[in-house]
Amino acid sequence: MSADTHRFEAVYKATYDQITAYAGRRCDSPQDAADVVADTFTVVWRRIDELPPGAEARLWVYGVARNVLADHRRGALRRRARHRDLDAEMADLYGDPADHRVERSAIAQAFRTLPDDDRELLALVAWEGLDRAEIATMLGLSRNAVRIRLHRARRRFSRALDEADVRRTLTDTVVPVGRSL
Repeated sequence: MSADTHRFEAVYKATYDQITAYAGRRCDSPQDAADVVADTFTVVWRRIDELPPGAEARLWVYGVARNVLADHRRGALRRRARHRDLDAEMADLYGDPADHRVERSAIAQAFRTLPDDDRELLALVAWEGLDRAEIATMLGLSRNAVRIRLHRARRRFSRALDEADVRRTLTDTVVPVGRSL
């Protein structure tokens, strides 16, 4: 074994319990403390040439652990901020305001009353964002056949919505992202 390996093993054995306790007292979970300890000794290994001799080595390892812990906390703050942003974005996109729940349920019920082929065509347009040519290729049909079937499916869906007494406006038209009608 090399001299660096001996130095690392010696400082590891001498400080592991202390650094583990240090991290454990400052982290929110044992898993976080284990990550801090592992990262601390990874840095110690990478910077073994900077490890001071004697008793100062323990203090230097504490300094490394302190910096690793600070990095860990900053990372946790960034993750929480990203989670908050993502949660807010998802709530905006997919939130279910109370006044829309009943109507959304009625729309879903009307959609379920349609024949399977109509539901598939409408879903391919609205949910998957496919255009007529893509649907024609996927289903092995001509573009004209898809156009006619899609027109009929939309008309049947419109009737089903009328029967369910779902109110609609011109702005309620479903248009896939990045596409036009």
